[in-house]
Order: sequence, then structure tokens, then C-alpha cells
Amino acid sequence: MVKRKVPLRKCLGCNEMKNKKELIRIVKTPEDEFIVDFTGKKNGRGAYFCPEEECLKKLIKNKGLEKSFKTKIPEEVYNQLKEEFNSFEK
Repeated sequence: MVKRKVPLRKCLGCNEMKNKKELIRIVKTPEDEFIVDFTGKKNGRGAYFCPEEECLKKLIKNKGLEKSFKTKIPEEVYNQLKEEFNSFEK
């Protein structure tokens, strides 16, 4: 049996390499929209973070999304991210 390579991604909050399926993906679409992608399959540039509140706080504090996407992130994107994260947890 052939072992398949497990895709790893770095969390923008804690900077740890983790399995891609364990992380939440944020996508910047070609239309410059920011979407939380729980499936991991939407088109666009992606950034990942752990599904932990502490990582989300670090991501916002350190402006990890702005560094990853190399653009200014509107405040409403962070608010939407917090809301969707809270609904994802429950």
C-alpha cells in the first residue's frame, strides 16, 4: 500500500504546521472578497488558522491576514470572521 503525503499548512495565529483538514481557510477571491471556506475547495488565495479562539485573536492582533494577502483588510472582514468562527464552534 502506498502512503500518501499529508498536506500541511501553517497557522497564521500560532505559526505551527498542521494538517490542512484541521485548519480553517480564509479565501481572497479574484473579485477581492474575503470568504471563510470550511470546505477548503473554493477558488482564490487561501490563508489558514487553527479553530481555536486564541489563534484567531493572535491572527487579528498580528495582522496575519494583511501580511498573507499583502493588502489592507477591512474591519468588517474581521467582524465577519469572528461571527462565523463563533457559529462554527457551536
